[in-house]
Amino acid sequence: MQNSKIRKGTLKDCEVISSIDNEHILAGGSSMVTRPRSVDYFKNMMKNFNDRELIECLEVDGEVVGYGLIKRYSDREGYKTTCETAIYLRSSMLRMGLGSKMKLSLIERCKEFGYHHLVAKIFSSNEASIEYNRQLGYEVVGVQKEIGNINGKWLDVIIMQLILP
Repeated sequence: MQNSKIRKGTLKDCEVISSIDNEHILAGGSSMVTRPRSVDYFKNMMKNFNDRELIECLEVDGEVVGYGLIKRYSDREGYKTTCETAIYLRSSMLRMGLGSKMKLSLIERCKEFGYHHLVAKIFSSNEASIEYNRQLGYEVVGVQKEIGNINGKWLDVIIMQLILP
């Protein structure tokens, strides 16, 4: 999309970030979270980020329609070069290449932050997300079978990784 841009998220974005996140929670299929999360949840998350964690916002025609997250994998020192990445877009913005654009931006930020190992966790039923991550260089390294249960249904999660040089 020509009128799109990616920028660092701010506390002012937490209302729309919460709205996008809750859209996914209520729809199911992409999050183990089952209850909507408040604006304050995201404000607290951002306030507690370390200097190598962030949220980026994707704007289309000046409106935030998605966000990407880089968060540390663990607070244990040995994992300091490992992070998790995630992308969430408004459902009306899926399958337009915007997820790939956001993920590429996150990958560049991960390089700037000095990360070496990037992790993505994706429901096994989310084939589109698995495929776009694969096209960006992520590889499947495992399946966590029946790791979650939502509404009485067992869910498998695909673990993907990208090793940066």
